[in-house]
Amino acid sequence: MPAPNLTRDQAKQRADLLDVESYDIELDLTDGRGGPGEKTFVSKTTIRFSSARAGERSWVDVVAEGVRSATLNGTELDVSAYVEDDGIALPGLAESNELVVTADCRYMNTGEGLHRFVDPVDDGVYLYTQFETADAKRMFACFDQPDLKSVYRLTVTAPKDWKVISNALVESAEDTPEGAVRTVFKVSERISTYLVALIAGPYAEWRDEFSDEHRTIPLGIYCRASLAEHMDADKLFVETKQGFAFYHEKFATPYPFSKYDQLFVPEFNAGAMENAGAVTFLEDYVFRSRVTRYAYERRAETLLHEMAHMWFGDLVTMRWWDDLWLNESFATFASVLAQAEATEYTNAWTSFANIEKSWAYRQDQLPSTHPIAADIVDLHAVEVNFDGITYAKGASVLKQLVAYVGQEHFLEGLKVYFGKHAWGNATLSDLLGALEEASGRDLSWWSAQWLETTGLNSLSPRYEVGADGTFSSFAVVQTGAKPGAGELRTHRVAVGVYDEDGSGRLVRSHRVELDVDGERTDVPALVGVPAGKLVLVNDDDLTYCRMRLDPASLTTLIDRIADITDPLPRTLCWSAAWEMTREAELKARDFVTLVARGIHTESEVGVVQRLLLQAQTALNSYAEQEWAVQKGWPAFTARLLELVRAAEPGSDHQLAFVNSLAGSVLDEETLTVISGWLDGSAPLEGLTVDTDLRWRLLQALVAHGKADKAEIDAEQARDDTAAGRRQAERSRALRPNAEAKADAWQRAIHDDELPNAVSDSLISGFSHPGQKALLGSYVAKYFDVVDEVWQRRSSERAQPTIIGLYPSWAVEPATVEASDAWLAGDHPAALRRLVSEGRAGIVRALAARDFDRS
Repeated sequence: MPAPNLTRDQAKQRADLLDVESYDIELDLTDGRGGPGEKTFVSKTTIRFSSARAGERSWVDVVAEGVRSATLNGTELDVSAYVEDDGIALPGLAESNELVVTADCRYMNTGEGLHRFVDPVDDGVYLYTQFETADAKRMFACFDQPDLKSVYRLTVTAPKDWKVISNALVESAEDTPEGAVRTVFKVSERISTYLVALIAGPYAEWRDEFSDEHRTIPLGIYCRASLAEHMDADKLFVETKQGFAFYHEKFATPYPFSKYDQLFVPEFNAGAMENAGAVTFLEDYVFRSRVTRYAYERRAETLLHEMAHMWFGDLVTMRWWDDLWLNESFATFASVLAQAEATEYTNAWTSFANIEKSWAYRQDQLPSTHPIAADIVDLHAVEVNFDGITYAKGASVLKQLVAYVGQEHFLEGLKVYFGKHAWGNATLSDLLGALEEASGRDLSWWSAQWLETTGLNSLSPRYEVGADGTFSSFAVVQTGAKPGAGELRTHRVAVGVYDEDGSGRLVRSHRVELDVDGERTDVPALVGVPAGKLVLVNDDDLTYCRMRLDPASLTTLIDRIADITDPLPRTLCWSAAWEMTREAELKARDFVTLVARGIHTESEVGVVQRLLLQAQTALNSYAEQEWAVQKGWPAFTARLLELVRAAEPGSDHQLAFVNSLAGSVLDEETLTVISGWLDGSAPLEGLTVDTDLRWRLLQALVAHGKADKAEIDAEQARDDTAAGRRQAERSRALRPNAEAKADAWQRAIHDDELPNAVSDSLISGFSHPGQKALLGSYVAKYFDVVDEVWQRRSSERAQPTIIGLYPSWAVEPATVEASDAWLAGDHPAALRRLVSEGRAGIVRALAARDFDRS
């Protein structure tokens, strides 16, 4: 069931009235005999709080199977009519209050509240919490909103062989007569309810500590016992220590919590969660098979992102979800900065330009785009706002701000911000005030231009070249932001000129940094400079814009992208080509050809993986389909096979090419090659066909009808783990027959007891670029059931289904018409947004296909 909603106005009303002194939370996670509980657990919460006005009434939030009792200031409250949507009414408040609520709360399997998981390897029971945005109420009665911060003491009764971890250090632990252990935690620091954490189960544990002149921080790493052999704790501890050293230096504010645990947990819905002092991560980051260096880079980014939240989000927290971007944009920016300056991933800004910027551009061109500083009227609105605007565009804009005010002033402003608002709540105006104080600049205009508007500006070079080959004039031309009101913005940019270095390579020969303001900004510093072969008006990726290329530079990109020596400008060129493809300005077939011709020299494996995915998207969605089937896919996969065989044996590039091949539309000859890799009859030198690669190769065969249920069952028997079972579910959904699709659809749509992770596996196998003919009837079926799914399920459970099963495979006018017919009806705003985004993808693909066939 969906969790109760809360409006911004309701939250403000409650925050104006109440001040929460403390929570004492007692949880019994056993079956009463020392073993783990199964369906529900007893939660007893004592809340001490004050009311600004005696005699007022309020309410406390709790989502539970049932409420046993509630006592306010010694008086029993009537809870016989308790319903989850209303919580518990609190009439006649005193100035000082004590509320005691005892409830039977549910274990969840949706990644919300207190999630329960049973490991199929050893039957171990694992628990962890996930409370953002407002699911703390699923574990304990609380005032579940970010601006009612408090301190918490947890007391947890759990099986004797479990580790029990929370935000604070353990104060005491003692055996109970029933054979369990009762663990009492110290009182936590002052945090919001959504940052409270509890992780419990037979987790494997690694310990270390970080020390510098500021303090010593106890460090812990945890994962399931059956994954322990794969945990690279030493590497994670190194990156953790690098992060603390960097943030201590840059933030000039010591880490504020008592310890720092990082816990890799099963069936997690996101990448990670910044619980204060007890960060939870998707356990896929424990790599049980070989991955490329890029996977380690992204894991390090996630680790540093969550660590940055300890200051920006946990120490100082947004007042309401309007300022979610303050948390996420800052953490994204800070994590990439830390990667680039403090870890081995010195090209992190290249990955940022390649991944985060692409996400932001895509999100910002949807009909649902919104200002970075969004208007969040209630919880339902924020639950669909964890998007490319909130994270990636916001971080891009912060990078622009740093370029404008200078990194030194920016970091000094953060020091002011943390000093003024530690342990409290803050807003955008508080942050801007601190930055203005540090930099001496008025930033109100910056907020109006960048945070309160939508869309992208395009920046283009306009120049003339004299007879001597130098610029006789040069200007940067800006167009109004689209989609949106067409605002012009102030951009801090670097203009880079690239030319040959005498050895056939293209290198930067000149750079000018300036502010672009208005429709046209002259660049006199470039007059008299040799024009070179390529001009980038957003060199170094300082601003957030759509970078356009002049005709000569576009020719250089198409003919010589592989000759650009540095990874960041090369990535900016790849990005420009991809955005042109999406905008139906470069034919999809030409983009695929560009990738096929230039990717062999791409040094950054993360860029390689992204380009291959974009080429597959171009073939699947943006290319005219007769060409794609008859020529596009065969040429692309033939080139991939060439690249696989030419790559250094055992290299990351070899693995990236193999992985891309396994996800493509394949001919008989290539399927035979893949079969040989899988069964070992024709191995590829240097390729280790380990557990996860076996699944990818098998799924390629299954999707093309070259393997079926028997082979899937045999592989699952070989890998009877949680991950193996999910891979088997995906494999069964990938089978190219109507029965397999019907079964996957039925379970994903109608089985509300499926864990999210299993449902996601089914959805990911439902559609395949070579199976579109099987899915025609599901366009109408989708619109028949989408409202019902949204009504039955929580947002966390419904969103992956709504997004993942939108009929994006049906790039046809009829899909747009079906979407329009549905959108003409009355539906919840958050659901309308998700469907409208799917529709926008079809409209874009239709335009690209029309251009591709022209």
